[in-house]
Amino acid sequence: MKQIKEMTVSVCLIALSIVSVSCRNTEAVGYVDPFIGTHFFAHTFPGASLPFAMVQLSPDTDTEGWNASSGYQYADSSILGFSHTHFSGTGAALAGDILLMPFVGNRIEIKPGPRSHPEQGFRSRFDHKDEAASPGYYRVLLKDHHIQAELTVTQRAGFHRYTFPQTPNAHILLDLGHHIGDVPAGASHVRLVDNRRIEGYQQSIGGRVFFSAEFSKPFAAYGTWDRIYRTPESGEGVFPYRTEETGEQIGAFVDYDTSDDEAILVKVGLSFVSIDNARENLIAEIPDWDFDRIRAQARNTWNNYLSRVKLDGGTREQKRIFYTALYHAFIAQQICSDRNGCYLGMDGRNHKAEGFDFYPSFFAWDTFRSEHPLLTILAAEHVNDMLKSIEAKCREYGWLPSQHIRNTFGQGMVGDHLVPIIVDAYQKGFRDFDAGYLYEMMRKKAMDLPPAPLPSSAARAGLASFRTLGYLPADRHTESVSSTLEFCYDDWCIAQMARALGKEEDYRLFMQRAGHYRTLFDPETRFMRPRLQDGSWLKSCSAEPEKMEEAGHFYYDCFDPLWVGRRPYRHYTESNALSGGT
Repeated sequence: MKQIKEMTVSVCLIALSIVSVSCRNTEAVGYVDPFIGTHFFAHTFPGASLPFAMVQLSPDTDTEGWNASSGYQYADSSILGFSHTHFSGTGAALAGDILLMPFVGNRIEIKPGPRSHPEQGFRSRFDHKDEAASPGYYRVLLKDHHIQAELTVTQRAGFHRYTFPQTPNAHILLDLGHHIGDVPAGASHVRLVDNRRIEGYQQSIGGRVFFSAEFSKPFAAYGTWDRIYRTPESGEGVFPYRTEETGEQIGAFVDYDTSDDEAILVKVGLSFVSIDNARENLIAEIPDWDFDRIRAQARNTWNNYLSRVKLDGGTREQKRIFYTALYHAFIAQQICSDRNGCYLGMDGRNHKAEGFDFYPSFFAWDTFRSEHPLLTILAAEHVNDMLKSIEAKCREYGWLPSQHIRNTFGQGMVGDHLVPIIVDAYQKGFRDFDAGYLYEMMRKKAMDLPPAPLPSSAARAGLASFRTLGYLPADRHTESVSSTLEFCYDDWCIAQMARALGKEEDYRLFMQRAGHYRTLFDPETRFMRPRLQDGSWLKSCSAEPEKMEEAGHFYYDCFDPLWVGRRPYRHYTESNALSGGT
């Protein structure tokens, strides 16, 4: 596979010109604004990360509700702390593992406190004028504690630099009860190994997140805490000089006597396999205490990726928007394998990725149209690893997931869109995976229900109806129009791979099924519309939008690649009562 070294983009003509010459190291990184998308519902985060990295070290301002999916909302005015895992743009409130928070005070606070009154806990107010972010770096002034917090990262480790005021009451809190969204059931564990190292794990989605944290300065004092258990003597769950704790809402704290503008650094290695691997990841990736070197290294890495696209013309604002979008494309997929190749598999066992990085999460409905096709062009060196990761998941669980988050099956959206991700890459020449095996997994899922003990969410929704009626009936399935049309596209993709592999009988079968989109075309309204089990059309226009996934009639009329181009343009410009959508 020829690696594309440079892409020239003409903004005015909206055209791409790919040339095979050495990439000129332009300062594309300087245009990125990580705060784009942090307001309302775009669900991005402003913190430090690298392309495809395990660690996304970012401030959390809230953890509850859909608005807090990334942990950060630009409208918020206080910070809970800095956690090491985040998902960008997903709309799923997840992660937020291994949170650190520096603060100043004459007592150890183990509750964050409400947003309306941060002084009641360890939260701190902040102001956007005291906040800055660029690829691989984040900085903010914690106003209530007069602490400047800076963050940078490597692939598998986070690096904190906290600059304290002069005080005998400086603290750094480790919170293993913090989590974005619902907290998974199960105990976490922390152990203070010596006077500069803390290790343990946090229970999280898909399993445990292990960590090894090293501090630049020996602790003056230390202890553990538990939000659930309270001592009869004090009524509080703070345990000075205790070195180990296990529970669902636990953590640790360390104390310092700091001089004015004294910087205390903390580096944290992560692993989804073991504490030993987290420690090895940390030692290998951040061997010293040179924060500025790691920050510069992160910036250079980002510039190398972003400079794969060169913009000719355009305003600075247009470049800011473009390169930030490209930046977000490179953090949507994340590895979870350690430097030694170990990772936690779908079967709950530890495996080793031989010669590739393992990718645990695919939000396929959101990414199959544009994200993954883009990566085959701009980040081709990662594509085979993603395909091998999908193959590994299939071998571990005997089934092709629809979309999955770490090691959990998820079907929050419609369709079976690992299929077009696989087929798109195969048709473009990616071959460093077992294409025959993945084809059989795609076919199996398109034809059968998953075996026990797999959850029902692992199946294609409404498969029996789709095979017998050619559509999902609206009186039995939500998003019936979306599901039908997207399964048609998925089957068309399977057909293309079947033909490429010489399976002509399968090609004809899946091409016939791909044509089921016609079953939802209403010749009277000239739209794709919901049908009932008896074949009649759904009569209530007001109920029709709920039969489509985040869209309306015009959008799904344009979705089906087999249908676009066969409709007159005027059809899409005429007023119609059924043209609603979101």
